[in-house]
Amino acid sequence: MSSALPKGQFDIGKMPRFGLIQFADRFPSETGTPRLHISGDVENELVLDEELTGLQRTEIIADFHCVTTWSSLGLRWQGILFKHVFEQLIRPMAKPNENAAFVILKARDGARASLPLSDLLQDNVILADWLNDKPLTREHGAPLRLVAPDHYGYKNIKYINRIAFHVQNPGYRPSGLRFMEHPRARVAYEERGSTFPGWLLRYAYKPLVKPTIRIFANATKFKDQDNG
Repeated sequence: MSSALPKGQFDIGKMPRFGLIQFADRFPSETGTPRLHISGDVENELVLDEELTGLQRTEIIADFHCVTTWSSLGLRWQGILFKHVFEQLIRPMAKPNENAAFVILKARDGARASLPLSDLLQDNVILADWLNDKPLTREHGAPLRLVAPDHYGYKNIKYINRIAFHVQNPGYRPSGLRFMEHPRARVAYEERGSTFPGWLLRYAYKPLVKPTIRIFANATKFKDQDNG
């Protein structure tokens, strides 16, 4: 956990359900079984499910930084390291091209993100199924979500179920507007977007925090009432 908040961030306390507005009422129907479809520039496309349970579990304690300026501190994530999935399952089984460094991450709710493979192979990047000593909830991305603490929240994709490895960018389209997406989105460098400086985007994003939290909270409430 970092000792001080990064530039432009504030401590929001408990982590809210949050994201792009179009995803507020998208709840995957199946959240019980972690499953990853591996594709792209690979010799063998494959689906990983039971294989994931055989990997060593780990825990990280890390802060979560949303690009819209809020942070939730000291979260305890449990799951499996991305690099273990890559090294022990994906590399020997799918056999991605050795030059495949561009990775596209997709989710069950339709969300997309991308990161360089080198960033995903860091020691603190985890595919998490537990949060704060409890199974990951639907609201926070069950059954499996990516947690990459060095990157803004929009790279920490919820409901992850597809990973594609590419030698070159195949025409990736982000979930939001292109100016909102940075290729790496590193918190330490305030890489909030690709067109405008990070300090400027702070002022554009911060007024959206409270309304977005309300929209997502209301969508969750209505979904719970429908299920009830």
